[in-house]
Amino acid sequence: MWDTCGELHIPVAIHVSDPVAFFTPTDRFNERYEELNNHPDWSFYGGDFPSNAELLEARNRVIAGHPKTQFVVLHVGNYSENLENVSMNLDRFPNMSVDIAARIGELGRQPRTAAKFFDKYQDRILFATDATPHGDEFPQQVFNDKLYEIYYRFLETDDEYFDYAPAKIPPQGRWRIYGINLPEPILRKVYYENAARRLRIAT
Repeated sequence: MWDTCGELHIPVAIHVSDPVAFFTPTDRFNERYEELNNHPDWSFYGGDFPSNAELLEARNRVIAGHPKTQFVVLHVGNYSENLENVSMNLDRFPNMSVDIAARIGELGRQPRTAAKFFDKYQDRILFATDATPHGDEFPQQVFNDKLYEIYYRFLETDDEYFDYAPAKIPPQGRWRIYGINLPEPILRKVYYENAARRLRIAT
């Protein structure tokens, strides 16, 4: 299957693992306590679940084993808390790219590191959101408009300390983010040029 995707130039969007907090105890020390308390089935701590590291290693074996297949690893390589690790894998696998879906909450609280990451891998980062309203605070279209405004603010400004989601209570954790003010050439790549190239769509 992976080889066929490579032969047909079909990029593979792959989601492996979840935020690191989902693999730690759901207690007062877990920064995503409220999220996990609301969704206890999202926790992979204990039991028979593989560890976060084991999941990422298994994914890496797939990417390494199919070098002619382009993999888009969702959610900033499924490890947005550790851009050093994501960078190491991007350096190791030229057939790997990432998207930023649902992870500006993590990227925006490490803005200097994130800005360097976007600069270095500007040809391998794709725009995505992967978000839906939480509860009934906003109708879908209003939520979408507010969400895109936040993404644009993160990517295009150097604003400080603002919400990463349009919600009364931050859905992932109680922190705020900072903009990384990317230059226009990188924004064009992230917003559409990188995706168009992988999908072989003329722009």
